[in-house]
Amino acid sequence: MGTMSTTSTTRGARTRTVEGSPAPAPVGVRRAPSGVLAALQALTLSLAVVVLPGVVAFLASSTGASEGTGWGQSVTVAAGFWLLGHGVPLVASGTTVTLVPLGLTALALFCCFASARRSAHTAVSAWVAGTVTYALTTLGVALLAGSTPPWGLGVAVVGGAVVGGLGLGGGILARPDAPFVADLAGRLDRVVPPTVRLGLRGGLLGTSLLAGASAVVVGAWLVAGRATSGDIVAGLVPGTVGGIVLALGQLAVLPNLVAWAGAWLVGPGFAVGEGSTFAPGGSEPGALPAIPLLGALPGDDWTNALTPWVPAGVVALGVVAGVFVWRRLRDVTGTHPDDVVPWSAVVLALAGVALASGLLVGLVSWLAGGAVGPGRLEVVGADALVVGALAAAEIGGGAALAVLWSRLEVLGRRHRDAG
Repeated sequence: MGTMSTTSTTRGARTRTVEGSPAPAPVGVRRAPSGVLAALQALTLSLAVVVLPGVVAFLASSTGASEGTGWGQSVTVAAGFWLLGHGVPLVASGTTVTLVPLGLTALALFCCFASARRSAHTAVSAWVAGTVTYALTTLGVALLAGSTPPWGLGVAVVGGAVVGGLGLGGGILARPDAPFVADLAGRLDRVVPPTVRLGLRGGLLGTSLLAGASAVVVGAWLVAGRATSGDIVAGLVPGTVGGIVLALGQLAVLPNLVAWAGAWLVGPGFAVGEGSTFAPGGSEPGALPAIPLLGALPGDDWTNALTPWVPAGVVALGVVAGVFVWRRLRDVTGTHPDDVVPWSAVVLALAGVALASGLLVGLVSWLAGGAVGPGRLEVVGADALVVGALAAAEIGGGAALAVLWSRLEVLGRRHRDAG
């Protein structure tokens, strides 16, 4: 009995064997569509979460006149806010809004993460296909909404690629069959020394602690300013549906307030309108928009003899990051327990701490600020360069105190043992 040939022939777009059964498609071709599907699912879900409340608010307040036009306008406005979460500027009434509502950014990232973790294959091709799809679809939403300036279309592609790439990538790496992040990071040893990577992890820890402390401070601000915020809500009389939409809108910018609180803890503070200042050393609020959340901003009652020392708390967070780095530095460098960690490794690790904390805090401060209206409202948020530089100095300085103290303690113990 002769053997059957396995030579394949091409018919159209598919390949078949002589037996007539479909030949398996290349792995990349098979897995890439899963990334496309995950991206479309994530974009549709996050966009629906933003658009539906706007449509409901319109239907609840509609009087029956020009309903078609109003319905379309509500969708356009909601899509514009969704695009703001991706960094795409919004043009409204001749004013360009550039402040990124970080709550919407977090929503889009979570949708990408959850969709990729559930639907995408664990493959680079799926991640690339999903990222490209998300970026191009974001561009499509910007074109259809028509609420962004021409130069904002390029921002839509970049913002969509960043949000989609991070969210989808995180979801793919969270799948059970995905490689460990530490294993992937180990491939960078030829480019980034392990001591620097350890320092970057320490900087991430310090920044995370700062974010947690900022959230606690915002909670205190909200409790202290609840009476003022309540008066603003009573003056607006939003109604039931309007109140829900107003609450959702404030949740979208609540992470921005946390970022501003981080700038307040670091020292420089922030502004809500040109000429205003909110800092530990004193506050000059000026005229603020009638937004309930702004009623929680710290006034002069938050300034006393101790508040100028608030940045010392950020240095303490850096000390925690330094302890984290020191406890792992000996293993990373392969130093024998009886030997002292080389100065070169110490310097590289501390540089990583300062670099990571400065870049992360500065980037978040930059994203959390921008223009929200004409005139003085074109200046909202913190000075990202100043806040990032001071965060690097404070968290990096605290880490240096912890690492250097531990190193000196080891040297002193060796000296006592030798004596």
